[in-house]
Amino acid sequence: MKGFFIGSATAMITPFKDGKINFEAFGEMIEYQIAGGTDALVILGTTGEPSTMTFEEEHLLMDYSVKKVNGRTKVIFGCGSNNTADAVMTAKKAEYYGADGLLAVTPYYNKCTQNGLVEYYKAICEAVSIPVIAYNVPGRTGVEIQPATMAKIAEIPNIAGIKDAGGNMSKTMETFRLVREKCDVYSGEDALNLPILACGGAGVISVLSNIVPADVKKLCTLVQEGNIADAIALNDKLLPLANACFVEVNPIPVKEAMNILGFDAGIPRAPLTVLEPANREKLLVAMKNFGLECKA
Repeated sequence: MKGFFIGSATAMITPFKDGKINFEAFGEMIEYQIAGGTDALVILGTTGEPSTMTFEEEHLLMDYSVKKVNGRTKVIFGCGSNNTADAVMTAKKAEYYGADGLLAVTPYYNKCTQNGLVEYYKAICEAVSIPVIAYNVPGRTGVEIQPATMAKIAEIPNIAGIKDAGGNMSKTMETFRLVREKCDVYSGEDALNLPILACGGAGVISVLSNIVPADVKKLCTLVQEGNIADAIALNDKLLPLANACFVEVNPIPVKEAMNILGFDAGIPRAPLTVLEPANREKLLVAMKNFGLECKA
């Protein structure tokens, strides 16, 4: 299926405080995203640290998010797992709470074959009636969706597309060639947002847009309008900030960036740690150079 969402989606952080989800701060972040024109919120993706959360916490966050958004933008929940049964259970819960769609990362750690990937996505898609985006991020999972495999996955009726964070434009182009008429391709790597959009990407699922949602949305709009010169200029401005957001493993830097902007983002859950001082200074410089108001 095509056209589930077009434009910018934010891979939302999850703020924690005193060992619990900080719903007040999360609500403020949702409002910031909606004010910035974000087309979809991706919650409980990699950036949201679901691997450190209990099922109960995930369900509370799902329930809160749908009610807080109240139809003002699309809500997409992460449901991927290295246990297909858990992925299916989370997918069903997300649909129950009112998700518009799902983001399902490939299985990790125990891995699987390419045929196993097809069966994994079939199981998730057959359990729900809402759109599902496959998530390819081999640097984290050790499993890569090959272009020919994505062509098979794209035949599943409610597969809406692939979030491509593989970092290999040659494979991305081959994926485009094979699925262009079947489902959408979304950039999952901020440094490659512009080329993926320019090659026909339907949108981005961005870490950077936690900080600058309106600018990431504008980049998508400029490309959609065919204004490539202005898109290049904006991308040149965004790129140093995007790179600073990955000076340590995601979501450590972006969480600190939200603190710097004045949100009560807290710190990542263990085993992730706070941003190291030297890297915080690099992030702060990039934010100030971009023109952001730094409050912390």
